[in-house]
Amino acid sequence: MDSLLVSLAVVTAAEIGDKTQLLALLLAAKFRKPWAVVAGILVATVANHGLAAWLGVEVARWIGPETMRWIVGLSFISMAAWTLVPDKMDEDDQPKMWEKAGPFVATTIAFFLVEIGDKTQIATLALGARFGDLLFVTMGTTLGMLIADVPAVFVGNAMAEKLPLKLVRMVAAALFAILGVLALTDVGKSLAGA
Repeated sequence: MDSLLVSLAVVTAAEIGDKTQLLALLLAAKFRKPWAVVAGILVATVANHGLAAWLGVEVARWIGPETMRWIVGLSFISMAAWTLVPDKMDEDDQPKMWEKAGPFVATTIAFFLVEIGDKTQIATLALGARFGDLLFVTMGTTLGMLIADVPAVFVGNAMAEKLPLKLVRMVAAALFAILGVLALTDVGKSLAGA
């Protein structure tokens, strides 16, 4: 259950102000079909984060637990620094080629592709490696994405402009840093049951 709750908290915090949240705003404004956009976000996130969590679990099996502990710890600390850098949606990141396919297909494809190499995908990979729990990590990170992105779809720019994004990024960075330090210390080792 820890894997679900930690994954949920980390990705929810990391997603605020992320480029995929900006993409959710863009797609909602463009298509004006919020439920189709939300469904596309759900399908894309389950697929993308499921693959990332699976890869994390498998990498943790190949690498010894002590080496993996260092990799995960340093990854989380790196994520803390990366989270402090705000994301911006570049003109090139906007979906163009799939727009004619409709809001669900456009959202699913765009979200899956934009999420590749994104901090929430990398966090999902690290969480999969940390907890070794494909199902609950994928569920937690997917719920975290939905908690952050669904309001963006329904409320739009009005909500995004009122959020203290700098504070949210600082909280997300603190979560990543704490997870990194826990993974690198004996406290983290005992919590993981290693």
